[in-house]
Amino acid sequence: MELDYTAIGVRIRRYRKERGLTQQALAELSNQEPSNISHIERGATKLSLPTLISIANALGVTADDILCDSVSNASASYEREVTGLLADCSHCELKIITGTMRALKENLRKNFDQRNIMNH
Repeated sequence: MELDYTAIGVRIRRYRKERGLTQQALAELSNQEPSNISHIERGATKLSLPTLISIANALGVTADDILCDSVSNASASYEREVTGLLADCSHCELKIITGTMRALKENLRKNFDQRNIMNH
């Protein structure tokens, strides 16, 4: 499996924005050039392992969280993401989301071969 640099950039951008950071601020926190952060977020450049780690540390996330779209065994990262999404939900919101997730899961399993899902 090849690394999906566009997906990596999208995740970095999302984590940066969730933390209220500008590209400049993330660049400073991760000892990068702001232009490099821009290129990474657009998927226009490959990032080195030291760069990935410095960005992950600056954002307070794991490398797995950033790479989960390119890693076959990334369940823990997705579970953390779902937990984070649900953390501030009300009882009513949780009830609706749970029902929606249950229906979606059932539909996925009913209509798609698991091998096709695992390849995406």
